[in-house]
Amino acid sequence: MEKQEWYLEYEIHINRPGLLGDIASLLGMLSINIVTINGVDDSRRGMLLRCRNNEQIERLSSILRTMDNITIIKLRQPRLLDRLAVRHGRYIQRDVDDKKTFRFVRNELGLLVDFMAEIFKEKGHKLIGIRGMPRVGKTESIVAASVCANKRWLFVSSTLIKQTVRSQLIEDEYSENNIFIMDGIVSTRRANERHWQLIRELMRLEATKVVEHPDIFVRHTEYSLDDFDYIIELRNDPSEEITYDVVDQQTLFSHDGFSEFDF
Repeated sequence: MEKQEWYLEYEIHINRPGLLGDIASLLGMLSINIVTINGVDDSRRGMLLRCRNNEQIERLSSILRTMDNITIIKLRQPRLLDRLAVRHGRYIQRDVDDKKTFRFVRNELGLLVDFMAEIFKEKGHKLIGIRGMPRVGKTESIVAASVCANKRWLFVSSTLIKQTVRSQLIEDEYSENNIFIMDGIVSTRRANERHWQLIRELMRLEATKVVEHPDIFVRHTEYSLDDFDYIIELRNDPSEEITYDVVDQQTLFSHDGFSEFDF
């Protein structure tokens, strides 16, 4: 029988000496292997486990629940956020009301890149929106995640190096293995109908699309935020407010003024 992976997370009430050793010994006696272990948040520990059958996990759960020093928080087959929590030692902040919105700050770029790379590895249509103020690292994170996922990235609209507005792609660029990057501000303010025809074609493609400034994108198109599978918010610090007031100023879009804001 092929081995299965499980995720165990427990909260420590009394961090007595030898507690981790006792749990590791218990896992060994049950023939359960520890794949990865790390602290998760302040008083929690997470483990990726591997075993041959569910009976081993049931026995583990039964024994752990008799221990006074810990409380089991999660014991389940691992999800994406579980794997990232063990890898980085903390959970990604998630919006309480909108479960598809995830929040990061600039000093968590490594975690953000890892998170997006795991999404990029998945097959099929994915529409991801990224909110954030200028120069916070949105485009750079998308490119880095594409590299980590071993995917090719294509700018459909962007201002990373110079303003880019694509109206067509060559045949081999219509690949489901590519990551298509769009800037919502550039597309809605500077593009023509041929550009929008291209975007509609890409939206039907079974591939990953990433839209920077999704709120501007949906404000001027037939798409809505409900069409997005993930919304990522990237801030310089947790208290920063993401606003688009400057976008509505006409001077922003006159001649060379647009590129000065590096959206």
